[in-house]
Amino acid sequence: MSMDLTDRRGMPGLAYPEEYLKRLAGELTEKFAGIFGAETVERYVLESYTGLLRTSKVKAHLASQTTRFATDRLTALAQAKGAIESPVPEILFVCEQNAGRSQMAAVLTNHLGKGRVHVRSAGSSPTDVINPAVIEVMAELGLDLREEFPKPLTDDVVQAADVVVTMGCGDACAIYPGKRYLDWELADPAHLDIDDVRAVRDEIRERVLALLTMVD
Repeated sequence: MSMDLTDRRGMPGLAYPEEYLKRLAGELTEKFAGIFGAETVERYVLESYTGLLRTSKVKAHLASQTTRFATDRLTALAQAKGAIESPVPEILFVCEQNAGRSQMAAVLTNHLGKGRVHVRSAGSSPTDVINPAVIEVMAELGLDLREEFPKPLTDDVVQAADVVVTMGCGDACAIYPGKRYLDWELADPAHLDIDDVRAVRDEIRERVLALLTMVD
């Protein structure tokens, strides 16, 4: 039986969130018609909302973040199933909080890859906001992280990845055959001053350049 989102009263974070979630589930059911049924889509929408709600402090953005997160997760699952073709290699960056290292790696890979790869990032224990120092040092390169947000690590994005790069998150990632796993030892920007955050940024940039050469 399909999950009835309208019965979920009292969910914090959005005005009448059950109406929004039901509408989003309907839109995504149409988008992924022939790939996923309504029950699967509704479950992913609800899980995505509640996953972000656990850490989000800025509730004003929760609706748009849920849309992005649920859509990306369903896309990843469809790619993993072979229902949607991925025209370029998929790279997943994972750190603990998804607030520093993995976010910098993702935006740098998008920028330097120039469409040659598709990038996702996630956190094994995500925090509520991206580190302000990380936003600042990326802005120095003309790269804007203000619209990004920490996301919990989910199995679907791991399944969709061709390359999984971990950064201090232990054994949080499931291991699937046929994927390349890399571990980058990098200092956590959460514990560094701004100059040291710049140094981590520059080290990530060099590692990303080498990674792009490897996946080309």
